[in-house]
Amino acid sequence: MVNQSYQPSVGGLRAFVAVAKKLHFGSAATDLGVSQPSLSQSLAGLESGLGVQLVERTTRRVMLTAEGRRLLPAAIAACDGIDNFLAVASGEADPLRGPVRLGLIPTIAPYLLPRLLRGLPLLRPDLELRVVEDQTARLVDQLREGSLDAAVLALPANAVGLGEIDMYDEDFVLALPSGHRLAGRKRLPPSMLEDLPLLLLDEGHCLRDQALEVCQLAGVHPDVRQTRAASLTTAVQCVEGGLGVTLIPRTAVAVETASGGVSIAEFTQPRPGRRIGLAYRTSSGRGAAYTELAADIASLAAETGEVTVV
Repeated sequence: MVNQSYQPSVGGLRAFVAVAKKLHFGSAATDLGVSQPSLSQSLAGLESGLGVQLVERTTRRVMLTAEGRRLLPAAIAACDGIDNFLAVASGEADPLRGPVRLGLIPTIAPYLLPRLLRGLPLLRPDLELRVVEDQTARLVDQLREGSLDAAVLALPANAVGLGEIDMYDEDFVLALPSGHRLAGRKRLPPSMLEDLPLLLLDEGHCLRDQALEVCQLAGVHPDVRQTRAASLTTAVQCVEGGLGVTLIPRTAVAVETASGGVSIAEFTQPRPGRRIGLAYRTSSGRGAAYTELAADIASLAAETGEVTVV
């Protein structure tokens, strides 16, 4: 049982969070700028004061205990609060000055990132962008553990502890081989997917689930081919090679059809699509700043005329 009078030290909390992120004492100590013995001592003091073991260390690996996993979100929230307090106290409370670690899912990053890298330095000259591309589930985990500050995702993410800021909506279009009988159609009913060989991304890509949801809402059971792709670019290349058709977001059209071997067809209104937004830890206390960042990202995305800002 935890001693109710025990007050954990900031060093102990930071040591726990750093070890939980890295699962390696040496790397965690480097991140904090302390010696490994000092980090181990701080963590041991926290565990002793709480009366629970947070980290299990063997000769081969470091892992969190069940109690460690349960207490980690609260420890991250406490460290976020301390960081915010220190920022306010030092007069550097603007989270959009300095480094911001931003995650993006793979079906957004290649198409949005060039605009962000060109446009954000003009809008936010003091912002130092750090970029991570990964699938939704892993980005959510990195947000929760504090290794990311915010992430551009398809919403809703429905993740406990994360806030979501709507940014823009974009349509899906159907990518087909050039010369396909449906190429160039402007009012394609989603029910047409019933008779088409649909290519999907691998498990873990939210676009895969969204494509299947489009089919479900249309009441169809399409011919889902065994060919699966790890990236949208690979899926489009398979389309060009005649292996099937696939759904792509409108922001991907210019890049993915540049070869000339792929055409598109547009769906009838209301067109299927997705909402893109910015996710962040609610414990960070930076909701207002990230709302500003989300507005900047949405405005840059809207310059293409391919999305609708919400």
